[in-house]
Amino acid sequence: MGKAEERNGPYSQDPEASTIDSQEIVKPIRSWKGYIWDTWELPKDQRWLLFKVDAFILTFASIGYFLKNLDQYNVNNAFLSGMEEDLGMYGNQLVTSVSIWTVGYIIGQIPCNLLLTRVSPRWVIPSLEVGWGIATICLSAVKSYKALYALRFLVGVFESGFYPGIHYMLGSWYTPREIGKRAMMFWLAGYIGQLFSGFLQAAAYQNLNGVHGLAGWRWLFVIDGILTLPLALLGYLFFPNLPQNGKKTWWTTEEEHKLSIRRMEAVGRVGKEKWTKAKAKRILLSWHTYLLPILYILWNNGGPQPAMGYWLKSFNSHPAPLPGTTFTVPQINNLPLTSTGILIVIAFIWGWLSDGPCRGARWPFIYAGAIITTLFTVLMLKMPLYENIYGRKVVYWLSQFGFGAGPLILSWINEICSDDTEKRALLVAMGNDLAYVVQAVAPNFVWKTTDFPAARKGYIYSLVLQALLGKFVAEVSGQS
Repeated sequence: MGKAEERNGPYSQDPEASTIDSQEIVKPIRSWKGYIWDTWELPKDQRWLLFKVDAFILTFASIGYFLKNLDQYNVNNAFLSGMEEDLGMYGNQLVTSVSIWTVGYIIGQIPCNLLLTRVSPRWVIPSLEVGWGIATICLSAVKSYKALYALRFLVGVFESGFYPGIHYMLGSWYTPREIGKRAMMFWLAGYIGQLFSGFLQAAAYQNLNGVHGLAGWRWLFVIDGILTLPLALLGYLFFPNLPQNGKKTWWTTEEEHKLSIRRMEAVGRVGKEKWTKAKAKRILLSWHTYLLPILYILWNNGGPQPAMGYWLKSFNSHPAPLPGTTFTVPQINNLPLTSTGILIVIAFIWGWLSDGPCRGARWPFIYAGAIITTLFTVLMLKMPLYENIYGRKVVYWLSQFGFGAGPLILSWINEICSDDTEKRALLVAMGNDLAYVVQAVAPNFVWKTTDFPAARKGYIYSLVLQALLGKFVAEVSGQS
């Protein structure tokens, strides 16, 4: 078997045929319909294939990430809704619980993503969901913050392979004119989950607090876990194999299976290759290995931590910083959600512009995000906490306006590393993994719970990372 067949399976084409495929399969966008949504301009066979792929990959992944973020961020909503008092978390226990979750998240990411190059995602991804769903339900029964720590670690381990694994899957099915929007939609589904978590906690607090002897914050964990498990079970049936692993997914025809392989070949996206010393050395000495993950590390850690909830809760302190102004638990949960809603709209526009009018360019949006985030970080650092109350609310609401670059960074890695699927899987996971290594450590020093709502050290830290992000974007765009 030749090199191309070994890497790409039995449907690989010769170089001349690949050129023809490239011209026929990946055409430039030519009409307004293609700019609005890429499949509207594609031939019928590709349009129907991508309809299926969107239905079974993008829909499953987006709902799964929505639920993952419910299960990841519910601890913050629970903390603001009674868990702090019930478990005696009056120090930095919340930050510690987040750091412990992050340790579990770090451990599993790279092994899980490399596993996807060898074991079908149809079995790996749903199994991870089952694990974190069960662990989340168990959180409803914790009696101390030490038990909370142990279960949060397990949630982190099971959630670790989902986000980088889905980005690797998107890079295995979609071309550069398609991947940016879909990566953004997938990522934004998680933000919708984070947004919905606040509404869900408010509803649980108002309607279920005390039912069957459980506090409202405990019901949040029960509901989140129960929502997760049915989707995980459906994943075993509907989630696909990789196009080039030689095994057809049941909901594609034989012709669609061959087409999915040719589409990836047309953009230089290769199949699996055996690990050898030469391959390991090639990856180790590649500039990709060192510069690309740094982009995601800086982006992930450079955004200011959400502080509006702590600021709102601080009005209820004794002595009150502004006598006569207080906020209820539902208000503390719901008012910060406006910033998430704004981010969802702006980030989707960025993904659409990046794929279409900007012809797959990723770096301008990463660079612009760093500039915008720097501006709002300076405002949050310099504005008085308790003078212009409405003005500070607006700044908090707009503070995530520039934070939409993350999915485009991972799409960029998928595209730059098209010619080596193992390196692609490794670097997508490495960027996310090392970002969380920093996140496991840094908040204990720069984003201490006791420093909120002022958090001066944290905002200065964000400004430094945004400056570095701009520098590294320029470096990578010059190299690629």
